[in-house]
Parts: sequence; C-alpha cells; structure tokens
Amino acid sequence: MFEVNSNKMNDDRIDEIGENHIGTSAKTPLRADAFDISDKEKIEKIQESVREILETLGMDLTDDSMKGTPKRVAKAFVNELFMGLNPENKPEASTFDNTYKYGEMLVEKNIIVYSTCEHHLLPIIGRAHVAYISNGKVIGLSKMNRIVEYYAKRPQVQERLTMQVVQAMQEALGTQDVACVIDAKHLCVNSRGIKDIESSTVTAEFGGAFKNKETKREFLDYIKLNTDFQ
Repeated sequence: MFEVNSNKMNDDRIDEIGENHIGTSAKTPLRADAFDISDKEKIEKIQESVREILETLGMDLTDDSMKGTPKRVAKAFVNELFMGLNPENKPEASTFDNTYKYGEMLVEKNIIVYSTCEHHLLPIIGRAHVAYISNGKVIGLSKMNRIVEYYAKRPQVQERLTMQVVQAMQEALGTQDVACVIDAKHLCVNSRGIKDIESSTVTAEFGGAFKNKETKREFLDYIKLNTDFQ
C-alpha cells in the first residue's frame, strides 16, 4: 500500500502508483468548497471543460451529432452519474419499529450497482447484497436500494463504496449488525490496461454479529439462493 502524504502529486508519483488502489479514508475526498457554487454553475463550467477536451482530441463540434455533447455530458455528471456527491440528494432512511418481532437477518440481494471508478472515470457495474439484523428497528426495502445508489453515484473505489453502505445502514438502524458484499466489473480493467473482460471484483464489509463465522456463512449462503422467478 502506498502512503499519500500530499494532496498534490507530481507525474512521477502518479506513474509510480499506477493501477494500485489507494485507501485514504472511508469518506469521499471532497474539498471544503465543494458546494459553494450551484449545480447550474457546475454544469456550465463542466460543459466548457468537456468542449475543450473534445476539441483537443480533434473532434468537430460543429457536427450535428456532437453539438450537444458537452452539455449532455455536463448534465449527466452533475444530475446523474455524480449526484451522490451532493448531500441534498441523500435518501431519507426512514425506519420503523419492528412490531412483528422479526429476529432473523434480512437480506436485500442483487441490488444493481452503477458507479464510476475515480481513477479513470470509467463505469463500475455490478450487484450489491446488503443484510442487517434488527435490534428494534426496520428499514424500508427500497431505502436499502437508494442508499446503495446514493453512494454509488460518485467517483468511487469499490472498497469505499462497500464501507459507506454499511456505515449508512448502521447509522440509520442504530445497530452494528449490518453487512454488504459487492461483486462488480470495472471497465478500467475490462476495456483498457490488461483488458480482462472476464474478471470481477468482490468486496465485503461485515459489522457486529456478521463478524461471527456462522452468521457470516448464513448471509453468504442466502446470496447464493436462486432468485429466478420466471
């Protein structure tokens, strides 16, 4: 693991790090002034930057197919692909009393993950499996999907995403008994570099009771269940 001692790295340092994942924190690295300008202003600035990139590459932006590309990319960045950077978009994780006294683990599996690798800004596509054991509170099933989506919609590394999902669920439910496994393909591996189209990356975070060997095995066995209902 390489140590990161500065926010600014020279080209030699970047080349030295290469394809290695650098774990600096479970928090997304945001500047203090990240939200000093509005989304509208961000779209305008990104639009001009994308235009400059495409022109540098030699693209003819007067072509009908390309005219709207800078604005389309800018809007997609701010409103869709990276909407999870803005805390205003954080889903309200409403919880309810566990009045039916359900005491076993609850597993929401095969949650679709669409994220973006923060190293090459290429897609990460996969599935997340999230589980928890109630200590008196339950959370709406769709909220689990929305928590995954919120933290996925930002420049990410898969390890951090897995941890952030667990931490958000723990905070919402008031329990450490939360687990998450993510299995995903990284297009920075599949489409460039080594160009390995078969490999995928699996990450896991186990909290509280899920650190117990038997509980962990039960969760992993649930993930394997066939859910093809057609």
